[in-house]
Amino acid sequence: MDLRDLGLDDWFAGKAREQCASGLSVARVTAVDRGRYLIRDEHGELPAELTGRLQFVAESSVDLPCVGDWVCAHYLDARSHASIHGVLPRKSFLRRKVPGQDIDFQMIAANIDVAFVIQACHFDFNVRRLERYLVMVREGHVEPVLLLTKMDLVSADALQSLIDAIRRAGIDVRIVTLSNVTGAGLDRVRELLVPGRTYCLLGSSGVGKTTLINRLAGDPGRQTRDVSHTGEGRHTTTRRQLIVLEGGALLIDMPGMRELGMLGVSAGLDDAFADVAQLARNCRFTDCRHSSEPGCAVQAAIERHELSAERLQNYLKLGKESAFHDLSYVERRKRDRDFGRFVHSAMKHKTRRRGD
Repeated sequence: MDLRDLGLDDWFAGKAREQCASGLSVARVTAVDRGRYLIRDEHGELPAELTGRLQFVAESSVDLPCVGDWVCAHYLDARSHASIHGVLPRKSFLRRKVPGQDIDFQMIAANIDVAFVIQACHFDFNVRRLERYLVMVREGHVEPVLLLTKMDLVSADALQSLIDAIRRAGIDVRIVTLSNVTGAGLDRVRELLVPGRTYCLLGSSGVGKTTLINRLAGDPGRQTRDVSHTGEGRHTTTRRQLIVLEGGALLIDMPGMRELGMLGVSAGLDDAFADVAQLARNCRFTDCRHSSEPGCAVQAAIERHELSAERLQNYLKLGKESAFHDLSYVERRKRDRDFGRFVHSAMKHKTRRRGD
């Protein structure tokens, strides 16, 4: 397999020549699991670990490798394992706020061309959650495609109603409906897969992500547990990993995400809510909050039934959430830097006293 088959284009090759020192080779991260890595090059896949220097110079977890990254690696002991010395710049990425109360970024995957955002027609369908996924995808400069799975569990009229609800919300991404049981729609998904390009699957647990990969990869050995009585699959994927499909496309599977906290998504928010953002440019006041201000073009569109009030409310909600987390993140980083300078100063002072 050539590195170009793994997605190495001229841009990445140029970055590798600039940043990978003599004796280092470029490879792609194919799996990350609790700080352990797998990397792959034209010769195959092998385990790898970070050098102490890379861990030390990284300002945050964002600077460390994630699935899909290209890295500079040094092979050891006849290629039995490797050390990762650096991470090449990313063309695109998927990240979110870390789950829970901490305010920080969590890298999900990098260098993705298309994100398949999956919702099940039966139990999982939620337009507001879909909007969150699209904000995250747009922020990372990734093209979204929506897959509505388990279409065999609803009637044709009910399926059309779901699609209509998506379009009424102002979401204009491509939609593919499919069933992993009957196979309907799978050919349409395969037609979207281009050799050498990288795709990922995003969605809640049990929407059929792993089953879809099984079908696309033709690998019956990758199994999920039985589907529950609600139609919700019991998902077994526990780590993010990149696999090469038979046709040459690259696909990243990952665990379902229960939390999609917004952090640093201003550009992605306006891209995902392009209709609202476009209307807002015509408001009388540049700082319009789109509530009761005179000359608000957004409220005027709602009155004309050209925009739903629910879509505006979600736009405002996600914007406030991101702004709050952004402020907390900046404050935390400032505290970390101040503490780092304090420690550096104290150590420097201690060294001087020893020299006296």
